[in-house]
Amino acid sequence: MTSRYNLGIALLSDHVNIWPAIIATIVAAAAVPPTPLCAQDRPRARELGVAPGILAPGPLNAITDVPGVLVGQVTVIEADSVRTGITAILPHAGNLFLQRVPAAIVVGNGFGKLLGSTQVNELGELETPILLTCTLCVWKAADAMVEWMLAQPGMDKVRSINTVVGETNDGYELNVAIRSRPITAAHVRQALTSARGGPVEEGSVGAGTGTRAFEWKGGIGTSSRKVPASVGGYTVGVLVQTNFGGVLQIMGAPVGRELGRKFSSTETQARPNADGSIMMVVATDAPLSDRNLKRLASRALMGLARTGSVAGNGSGDYVIGFSTAAEVRRTRDAQRMTTTEMGNTEQLSSLYEAVIEATEEAIYNSLFKATTMSGKGGTVEAIPIDRVREILARYGIRPK
Repeated sequence: MTSRYNLGIALLSDHVNIWPAIIATIVAAAAVPPTPLCAQDRPRARELGVAPGILAPGPLNAITDVPGVLVGQVTVIEADSVRTGITAILPHAGNLFLQRVPAAIVVGNGFGKLLGSTQVNELGELETPILLTCTLCVWKAADAMVEWMLAQPGMDKVRSINTVVGETNDGYELNVAIRSRPITAAHVRQALTSARGGPVEEGSVGAGTGTRAFEWKGGIGTSSRKVPASVGGYTVGVLVQTNFGGVLQIMGAPVGRELGRKFSSTETQARPNADGSIMMVVATDAPLSDRNLKRLASRALMGLARTGSVAGNGSGDYVIGFSTAAEVRRTRDAQRMTTTEMGNTEQLSSLYEAVIEATEEAIYNSLFKATTMSGKGGTVEAIPIDRVREILARYGIRPK
C-alpha cells in the first residue's frame, strides 16, 4: 500500500516534471506574432472617426449609392507569384454600346496605360464598362471585353468598340509574374457578369489585390456623398484603385511621418515612395454634360492631394467621370438633348465638394480595409490600425 507521504512525493515529482513543458508552451505562444486582422475585421475610415468634409455619405458610402451603378470583382491568386485581379464598373445594367452615358477623363500625371481615353474625350461618352487591372493585363482585358460585348444582343453589325481599361502596376513584391499577364477572358467575363449593386468589397480584392499605397498595402476603396436637396439632392460616388506614394496624411494628421515614412527613397527600396499610380472612377446621377463631367472629375485630384500624394514622376493619376442620369443617356448615333443637362450653375460647386470628400475617404478606405499580403517578392504590410488610431487621437480625430 502506498503511504500518503509517498503519494505526495509522487504527485510533486509529476508536477515538477511537467513545468518545463508548460513553460515551453508559454514561450512558444508568446513567440507567435498576432494574427493580422482579416478584411472583415478591419475598419472603414468612419469607424476610426475619419469622415472628411461636411456632406453626408449615401446609405452604403460607396459608388453603388449612385442609382444604376454596378461593380464586379475577380481576385486572381496563383502560387506565390500571382496577386492581381479585375474590377469592373458598369454605369447601368443595359448594353452600354447601345445606351451610352456622357463621360470624361482627366489626367493628373500621364504615366500609365488608360486604354480608350482619347475617344472618350473626343466624343464625350462611354460605350463600354470600365475595367481596372494590372499594367500588362490591359490589352488582354480589353480583348476579352470586346469579345463579351460583341456577343450581346443587338451587336451583330458592330465593327468598332472603344473599350476603357485602366491599370496600376502591381508587378513588384506581390504580382511578380506580371509578365505572364495572368488575367484571362474568363476572369473578365466573371467580373462583368457578376457586377451588382449593394456593398462593394474593399482592400486587397479585384484590381487592388497586389497593389500598395504610401508603402503599405493598398487596394480598392470607395465612398459617396449626397448633396442637399436645395442644390439638387444628387449623389456622387467614387471608387479608387490605389497603388501610389507620398507621405500619408489623414484629415491633416501626419500619419505617414508619425509611422516613420519619408518621401525620399533609399538604395534598398525597389522604387521611390512617391511613384506608383491611382485610378479614380467618379459616378453621379446629376445630369451633366461631358464638359461639366470633366470639370467634376478634375476635382477628384484635389481629394487625392489631401491624402499626401504629389503625383510623382512615375505615377499615373487618372480620373474617369460619368453620369447615370437617364435624361442625358445617348442612343447609338443619336444626338443628346442639350436642354436636359445641368448648366453652369452654383449646383456644380456642391458636386465639386462631394467628389473631393468622397475621393479622399475612398483612398483611406482602400488602406484601412487592405490586409497584409505576401508573395514571391516579399511581404507588403497592411497599415497598423492600432497605431493609426493612437495617432489620430493625438491629433483630435476620434470616433463620434
